[in-house]
Amino acid sequence: MAYNQRTRVTLVVLLILCWGLVLANLRKPTKLYHDNRLLMGTFWEVTSPDRRASAIVFSEAGRIERLLSKYIPESEISRLNSSGKLKVSPDTFYIIKKSREFWQLTNGAFDITVEPLVKLWGFEDLKTKVPTDTEIQSALALVGSDKIILQEKNNVVEFKLSGMKIDLGGIAKGYALDCAVKKLKERGINSCLINAGGQVYALGKNFGTPWKVAIKNPRAPKISQILELKNRSISTSGDYEQFFFKEGRRYCHIINPKTGYPAESQITSVSVISSSGLTADALSTAVFILGRERGEALTRNLKNTELKIYE
Repeated sequence: MAYNQRTRVTLVVLLILCWGLVLANLRKPTKLYHDNRLLMGTFWEVTSPDRRASAIVFSEAGRIERLLSKYIPESEISRLNSSGKLKVSPDTFYIIKKSREFWQLTNGAFDITVEPLVKLWGFEDLKTKVPTDTEIQSALALVGSDKIILQEKNNVVEFKLSGMKIDLGGIAKGYALDCAVKKLKERGINSCLINAGGQVYALGKNFGTPWKVAIKNPRAPKISQILELKNRSISTSGDYEQFFFKEGRRYCHIINPKTGYPAESQITSVSVISSSGLTADALSTAVFILGRERGEALTRNLKNTELKIYE
Protein backbone atom coordinates (compact mmCIF):
# COMPACT_ATOMS: atom_id res chain seq x y z
CA MET A 1 0.00 0.00 0.00
CA ALA A 2 1.38 3.40 -0.95
CA TYR A 3 1.42 6.37 1.41
CA ASN A 4 1.19 9.92 0.13
CA GLN A 5 2.66 12.98 1.86
CA ARG A 6 -0.67 13.89 3.49
CA THR A 7 -0.99 10.41 4.95
CA ARG A 8 2.49 10.60 6.41
CA VAL A 9 1.71 13.98 7.99
CA THR A 10 -1.51 12.59 9.46
CA LEU A 11 0.36 9.63 10.96
CA VAL A 12 2.99 11.91 12.46
CA VAL A 13 0.29 14.10 14.01
CA LEU A 14 -1.48 11.06 15.44
CA LEU A 15 1.76 9.75 16.91
CA ILE A 16 2.48 13.12 18.50
CA LEU A 17 -1.02 13.28 19.94
CA CYS A 18 -0.76 9.75 21.34
CA TRP A 19 2.63 10.49 22.87
CA GLY A 20 1.18 13.67 24.38
CA LEU A 21 -1.57 11.64 26.02
CA VAL A 22 0.98 9.21 27.44
CA LEU A 23 3.02 12.08 28.88
CA ALA A 24 -0.14 13.68 30.29
CA ASN A 25 -1.04 10.45 32.06
CA LEU A 26 2.49 10.18 33.41
CA ARG A 27 2.20 13.69 34.79
CA LYS A 28 -1.05 12.91 36.60
CA PRO A 29 -0.60 12.81 40.39
CA THR A 30 -0.02 9.33 41.73
CA LYS A 31 0.14 10.13 45.43
CA LEU A 32 -1.78 12.03 48.08
CA TYR A 33 -0.27 14.90 50.03
CA HIS A 34 -1.18 15.26 53.71
CA ASP A 35 -0.81 18.19 56.06
CA ASN A 36 -2.39 19.35 59.33
CA ARG A 37 -2.58 22.48 61.43
CA LEU A 38 -4.29 23.71 64.59
CA LEU A 39 -7.06 26.14 63.60
CA MET A 40 -10.36 27.24 65.16
CA GLY A 41 -9.57 25.29 68.32
CA THR A 42 -9.10 21.95 66.57
CA PHE A 43 -6.82 20.11 64.16
CA TRP A 44 -7.47 20.58 60.46
CA GLU A 45 -6.18 17.83 58.18
CA VAL A 46 -5.95 18.21 54.41
CA THR A 47 -5.49 15.35 51.94
CA SER A 48 -5.18 16.01 48.22
CA PRO A 49 -3.29 14.89 45.10
CA ASP A 50 -2.42 18.58 44.63
CA ARG A 51 0.36 19.75 46.93
CA ARG A 52 -1.02 23.33 46.85
CA ALA A 53 -4.27 22.37 48.58
CA SER A 54 -3.21 22.49 52.23
CA ALA A 55 -1.74 26.01 52.05
CA ILE A 56 -4.93 27.29 50.40
CA VAL A 57 -7.19 25.63 52.96
CA PHE A 58 -5.17 26.75 55.98
CA SER A 59 -4.93 30.31 54.72
CA GLU A 60 -8.69 30.61 54.21
CA ALA A 61 -9.59 28.87 57.49
CA GLY A 62 -7.17 31.17 59.31
CA ARG A 63 -8.79 34.22 57.73
CA ILE A 64 -12.24 33.12 58.88
CA GLU A 65 -10.94 32.30 62.36
CA ARG A 66 -9.50 35.80 62.73
CA LEU A 67 -12.94 37.20 61.96
CA LEU A 68 -15.19 34.86 63.92
CA SER A 69 -13.35 33.44 66.93
CA LYS A 70 -14.58 34.70 70.29
CA TYR A 71 -11.19 33.69 71.72
CA ILE A 72 -9.25 36.22 69.62
CA PRO A 73 -9.63 39.67 71.24
CA GLU A 74 -9.18 41.50 67.92
CA SER A 75 -11.77 39.43 66.03
CA GLU A 76 -14.97 41.05 64.85
CA ILE A 77 -17.02 38.72 67.04
CA SER A 78 -15.02 39.62 70.15
CA ARG A 79 -15.39 43.34 69.42
CA LEU A 80 -19.11 42.94 68.72
CA ASN A 81 -19.60 41.02 71.97
CA SER A 82 -17.76 43.76 73.82
CA SER A 83 -19.49 46.77 72.27
CA GLY A 84 -22.94 45.41 71.38
CA LYS A 85 -22.83 47.15 68.00
CA LEU A 86 -20.31 46.96 65.16
CA LYS A 87 -19.92 47.49 61.45
CA VAL A 88 -18.56 44.15 60.28
CA SER A 89 -17.09 42.57 57.15
CA PRO A 90 -19.33 40.92 54.53
CA ASP A 91 -18.24 37.46 55.77
CA THR A 92 -19.22 38.16 59.37
CA PHE A 93 -22.49 39.80 58.40
CA TYR A 94 -23.35 36.88 56.11
CA ILE A 95 -22.77 34.17 58.71
CA ILE A 96 -24.73 36.05 61.40
CA LYS A 97 -27.58 36.52 58.93
CA LYS A 98 -27.50 32.80 57.99
CA SER A 99 -27.41 31.90 61.69
CA ARG A 100 -30.61 33.85 62.27
CA GLU A 101 -32.21 32.05 59.32
CA PHE A 102 -31.31 28.70 60.90
CA TRP A 103 -32.76 29.95 64.19
CA GLN A 104 -36.05 30.52 62.38
CA LEU A 105 -35.86 27.24 60.46
CA THR A 106 -35.23 25.20 63.62
CA ASN A 107 -37.75 27.05 65.78
CA GLY A 108 -34.96 28.35 67.99
CA ALA A 109 -33.03 25.10 68.45
CA PHE A 110 -30.01 26.62 66.71
CA ASP A 111 -29.17 29.92 68.37
CA ILE A 112 -25.83 31.75 68.35
CA THR A 113 -26.94 33.99 71.25
CA VAL A 114 -26.55 31.03 73.62
CA GLU A 115 -23.09 32.27 74.66
CA PRO A 116 -24.17 33.52 78.14
CA LEU A 117 -25.47 30.03 78.93
CA VAL A 118 -22.33 28.30 77.62
CA LYS A 119 -20.23 30.53 79.86
CA LEU A 120 -22.57 30.02 82.82
CA TRP A 121 -22.21 26.23 82.62
CA GLY A 122 -18.42 26.57 82.49
CA PHE A 123 -17.89 24.97 79.09
CA GLU A 124 -16.07 28.08 77.84
CA ASP A 125 -13.21 27.91 80.34
CA LEU A 126 -13.63 24.20 81.19
CA LYS A 127 -14.65 25.02 84.76
CA THR A 128 -17.93 23.16 84.53
CA LYS A 129 -20.68 23.43 87.12
CA VAL A 130 -24.45 23.09 87.46
CA PRO A 131 -25.88 26.64 87.81
CA THR A 132 -28.87 27.54 89.92
CA ASP A 133 -32.30 27.97 88.33
CA THR A 134 -32.09 31.69 89.09
CA GLU A 135 -28.78 31.99 87.23
CA ILE A 136 -30.17 30.08 84.25
CA GLN A 137 -33.28 32.23 84.02
CA SER A 138 -31.15 35.38 84.18
CA ALA A 139 -28.96 34.14 81.29
CA LEU A 140 -32.00 33.02 79.28
CA ALA A 141 -33.27 36.62 79.24
CA LEU A 142 -30.31 37.44 76.96
CA VAL A 143 -30.92 34.54 74.57
CA GLY A 144 -32.82 34.76 71.28
CA SER A 145 -31.63 35.57 67.77
CA ASP A 146 -34.65 37.84 67.33
CA LYS A 147 -32.73 40.20 69.61
CA ILE A 148 -30.07 40.70 66.89
CA ILE A 149 -30.58 43.74 64.65
CA LEU A 150 -29.08 43.49 61.15
CA GLN A 151 -28.62 46.66 59.09
CA GLU A 152 -28.06 45.34 55.58
CA LYS A 153 -27.21 48.70 54.00
CA ASN A 154 -24.03 49.16 55.98
CA ASN A 155 -23.30 45.69 57.46
CA VAL A 156 -23.95 46.84 61.03
CA VAL A 157 -24.87 44.25 63.66
CA GLU A 158 -26.45 45.40 66.92
CA PHE A 159 -27.75 43.65 70.03
CA LYS A 160 -31.04 44.79 71.50
CA LEU A 161 -30.01 44.03 75.08
CA SER A 162 -26.88 44.93 77.00
CA GLY A 163 -24.96 41.82 78.01
CA MET A 164 -25.88 39.79 74.93
CA LYS A 165 -23.07 37.82 73.31
CA ILE A 166 -22.86 35.39 70.40
CA ASP A 167 -20.91 32.19 69.84
CA LEU A 168 -20.44 30.95 66.27
CA GLY A 169 -18.88 27.65 67.34
CA GLY A 170 -21.84 25.72 65.91
CA ILE A 171 -21.52 27.11 62.39
CA ALA A 172 -18.11 28.76 61.85
CA LYS A 173 -16.19 25.60 60.88
CA GLY A 174 -18.79 24.72 58.29
CA TYR A 175 -18.59 28.18 56.79
CA ALA A 176 -14.77 28.06 56.80
CA LEU A 177 -14.93 24.73 54.94
CA ASP A 178 -17.20 26.22 52.29
CA CYS A 179 -14.86 29.21 51.87
CA ALA A 180 -11.82 26.93 51.59
CA VAL A 181 -13.51 24.73 48.98
CA LYS A 182 -14.43 27.81 46.96
CA LYS A 183 -10.78 28.92 46.97
CA LEU A 184 -9.62 25.44 45.91
CA LYS A 185 -11.99 25.47 42.96
CA GLU A 186 -10.81 28.94 41.95
CA ARG A 187 -7.27 27.54 41.78
CA GLY A 188 -8.37 24.60 39.66
CA ILE A 189 -8.13 22.02 42.44
CA ASN A 190 -11.03 19.57 42.26
CA SER A 191 -9.90 16.76 44.55
CA CYS A 192 -9.42 17.29 48.29
CA LEU A 193 -10.54 15.87 51.62
CA ILE A 194 -10.66 18.34 54.51
CA ASN A 195 -11.18 17.15 58.07
CA ALA A 196 -11.83 20.07 60.43
CA GLY A 197 -11.85 18.40 63.82
CA GLY A 198 -14.51 15.88 62.85
CA GLN A 199 -16.41 17.90 60.28
CA VAL A 200 -15.40 16.83 56.80
CA TYR A 201 -15.74 18.21 53.29
CA ALA A 202 -15.06 15.79 50.43
CA LEU A 203 -14.30 17.72 47.25
CA GLY A 204 -14.45 15.70 44.04
CA LYS A 205 -13.06 12.18 43.98
CA ASN A 206 -10.02 10.32 45.23
CA PHE A 207 -8.38 9.07 42.02
CA GLY A 208 -11.72 8.28 40.42
CA THR A 209 -13.59 6.91 43.44
CA PRO A 210 -15.55 8.75 46.16
CA TRP A 211 -13.74 9.71 49.34
CA LYS A 212 -14.37 7.31 52.23
CA VAL A 213 -15.35 8.87 55.56
CA ALA A 214 -15.88 6.93 58.78
CA ILE A 215 -18.50 7.69 61.44
CA LYS A 216 -17.39 6.89 64.97
CA ASN A 217 -19.51 4.84 67.33
CA PRO A 218 -20.44 7.34 70.09
CA ARG A 219 -20.32 4.75 72.85
CA ALA A 220 -17.49 2.46 71.75
CA PRO A 221 -13.95 2.87 70.34
CA LYS A 222 -14.86 1.58 66.90
CA ILE A 223 -16.24 2.66 63.54
CA SER A 224 -20.00 2.37 63.14
CA GLN A 225 -20.26 3.17 59.43
CA ILE A 226 -18.16 4.14 56.41
CA LEU A 227 -19.68 6.57 53.91
CA GLU A 228 -18.64 7.39 50.36
CA LEU A 229 -18.81 11.13 49.70
CA LYS A 230 -18.27 13.39 46.70
CA ASN A 231 -18.77 17.18 46.90
CA ARG A 232 -20.48 16.76 50.26
CA SER A 233 -19.83 17.73 53.84
CA ILE A 234 -20.61 15.76 56.97
CA SER A 235 -20.86 17.21 60.47
CA THR A 236 -21.38 15.24 63.67
CA SER A 237 -22.63 16.50 67.03
CA GLY A 238 -22.70 14.28 70.09
CA ASP A 239 -22.78 14.16 73.87
CA TYR A 240 -19.41 12.39 73.98
CA GLU A 241 -17.33 15.38 72.81
CA GLN A 242 -17.48 17.61 75.92
CA PHE A 243 -19.38 16.62 79.03
CA PHE A 244 -19.19 16.23 82.78
CA PHE A 245 -20.95 14.16 85.42
CA LYS A 246 -22.64 15.56 88.50
CA GLU A 247 -24.36 13.24 90.98
CA GLY A 248 -24.49 10.50 88.36
CA ARG A 249 -26.01 12.67 85.63
CA ARG A 250 -24.28 13.46 82.34
CA TYR A 251 -24.28 17.08 81.18
CA CYS A 252 -23.06 17.69 77.61
CA HIS A 253 -21.79 20.95 76.11
CA ILE A 254 -24.68 21.42 73.66
CA ILE A 255 -27.10 23.77 75.40
CA ASN A 256 -30.81 23.87 74.60
CA PRO A 257 -31.56 27.59 74.07
CA LYS A 258 -35.16 27.10 75.13
CA THR A 259 -34.49 25.53 78.54
CA GLY A 260 -31.02 26.81 79.37
CA TYR A 261 -29.92 23.26 80.21
CA PRO A 262 -27.76 20.83 78.21
CA ALA A 263 -29.78 19.05 75.55
CA GLU A 264 -31.68 15.89 76.55
CA SER A 265 -33.00 14.48 73.29
CA GLN A 266 -32.17 10.78 73.79
CA ILE A 267 -29.62 11.11 70.96
CA THR A 268 -25.97 10.23 71.56
CA SER A 269 -24.83 11.59 68.20
CA VAL A 270 -26.20 12.87 64.91
CA SER A 271 -24.41 13.29 61.59
CA VAL A 272 -25.79 15.61 58.93
CA ILE A 273 -24.65 15.25 55.32
CA SER A 274 -25.14 18.19 52.99
CA SER A 275 -23.64 19.84 49.93
CA SER A 276 -23.01 22.85 52.21
CA GLY A 277 -20.58 22.70 55.12
CA LEU A 278 -22.40 25.56 56.82
CA THR A 279 -25.73 23.74 56.61
CA ALA A 280 -24.30 20.46 57.89
CA ASP A 281 -22.65 22.22 60.83
CA ALA A 282 -25.69 24.19 61.96
CA LEU A 283 -28.19 21.37 61.50
CA SER A 284 -26.13 18.77 63.37
CA THR A 285 -26.36 20.99 66.46
CA ALA A 286 -30.06 21.71 65.93
CA VAL A 287 -31.08 18.09 65.35
CA PHE A 288 -29.15 16.96 68.42
CA ILE A 289 -31.28 19.35 70.46
CA LEU A 290 -34.57 18.58 68.68
CA GLY A 291 -34.32 14.78 68.80
CA ARG A 292 -35.00 12.14 66.17
CA GLU A 293 -38.66 12.80 65.37
CA ARG A 294 -38.48 16.57 65.06
CA GLY A 295 -35.04 16.42 63.47
CA GLU A 296 -36.22 14.08 60.73
CA ALA A 297 -39.28 16.25 60.14
CA LEU A 298 -37.05 19.32 59.85
CA THR A 299 -34.68 17.86 57.27
CA ARG A 300 -37.20 15.82 55.28
CA ASN A 301 -37.88 18.60 52.80
CA LEU A 302 -34.37 20.05 52.64
CA LYS A 303 -32.53 19.34 49.39
CA ASN A 304 -29.21 17.48 49.46
CA THR A 305 -29.49 16.84 53.20
CA GLU A 306 -29.60 13.52 55.05
CA LEU A 307 -29.26 12.32 58.66
CA LYS A 308 -27.47 9.54 60.49
CA ILE A 309 -28.80 9.37 64.07
CA TYR A 310 -27.51 7.21 66.93
CA GLU A 311 -29.43 6.83 70.17
